[in-house]
Amino acid sequence: MSPSSEVALAAAMRAAQEGDANAYRTLLRDCVPAVAAMARAQGVRGAAVDDVVQEALLTVHRARATYDPARPFLPWLRAITQRRAIDAIRRGARRPQEVYDPYAFESQPDAGPGPGDGLESHYRDRQLAAAVARLPDGQRQAVEHLAFRELSLDEASAVTGRSKGALKVNLHRALKSLRSALVPGSGNGDD
Repeated sequence: MSPSSEVALAAAMRAAQEGDANAYRTLLRDCVPAVAAMARAQGVRGAAVDDVVQEALLTVHRARATYDPARPFLPWLRAITQRRAIDAIRRGARRPQEVYDPYAFESQPDAGPGPGDGLESHYRDRQLAAAVARLPDGQRQAVEHLAFRELSLDEASAVTGRSKGALKVNLHRALKSLRSALVPGSGNGDD
């Protein structure tokens, strides 16, 4: 799914949480292909895909109040879908299965990234870049040289003109600031 799909789905969910029935219908309709693709990626086949879609949409309906509008929508939807897919696979494992299946190879889930995987990493990368850009100059340089470029303390000291001790302190303070900015509930000062 494209980044615009993530934004549209998240906006529709926010509107649905505020009571917009049209946005809620649109959200459910637009979730169907994503849920079906996620279910297939989990190894669900045939009519069981439709069952997973229905179960996932019911779970979205029941759990819609738990969605946090400040977070991306697709990972929340993926977590629901994965659980419903696992349930379907378990139900299928209890039934007798045909041993000879000439199409088994063609119907195996793709080992590549799932739908929306790139969106999550893109979203995290943007958040990290923005948080690093907001750091004071010395802390930002310490992060860029020591963490991102993986320079040694000696190399980073030569590039920045700062002492190794100052770089260590700046990196420690930067990591603490980034943790507070990026990890919910970590701004409690425990360190």
